Amino acid sequence: MIVVHHLNNSRSQRILWLLEELGLAYELRKYERDPKTMLAPPELRAVHPLGKSPVITDGDITVAESGAIIEYLIERYGAGRLVPPPGTPEKRRWTYWLHYAEGSAMTPLLMKLVFDRIEHAPMPFLAKPVARAIAHKAKASYVMPQIESHLAYLEGELAKSTWFAGPEFTADIQLSFVLEAAAARGGLDARYPHLVSFLKEIHARPAYQRALERGGEYALLG
Repeated sequence: MIVVHHLNNSRSQRILWLLEELGLAYELRKYERDPKTMLAPPELRAVHPLGKSPVITDGDITVAESGAIIEYLIERYGAGRLVPPPGTPEKRRWTYWLHYAEGSAMTPLLMKLVFDRIEHAPMPFLAKPVARAIAHKAKASYVMPQIESHLAYLEGELAKSTWFAGPEFTADIQLSFVLEAAAARGGLDARYPHLVSFLKEIHARPAYQRALERGGEYALLG
């Protein structure tokens, strides 16, 4: 039995979605973030030494990292679904998007989250204006331009085809978290109509909705 060690408001939501799209049975074990630190609980370290999510267990096999989990599940249980045929341009794009989502696109979004927290974090009175000024400058001069660059790139790529890797729905699950995070806190708005439409389409998929029902509240959507 596949077990998903699911942390609330995390990338593991898209693993639930993938399993629902594939129609696979799985057990869900939920973990809650610390309300003050927003970090995962120490219980996750019993599953994987880094104590992060997503992570799945499948018998005596443990797999962490979103891209690796997606590749494992599709290779072992996909039966050709949700992946283009080997050797095709679409398969190369599938592989690219699988790595791009975490390797490139998420970095500036995570940086923005960190600097946003610095701006609003409690600190000594004299340090507050300095810290906020540094955070504001970093966001304005580097972080936001980087996010906007990635969104413009993704908008242009999605304008070329129905889905990111081609005419069929395949790599799009991996990119979902990036775009939902960008919509929640990274400036994804009506300036990017193809991306807005993409989010509407994936949110309407029955498997996506089933994953939300099982995984619980997903704050990135708001």
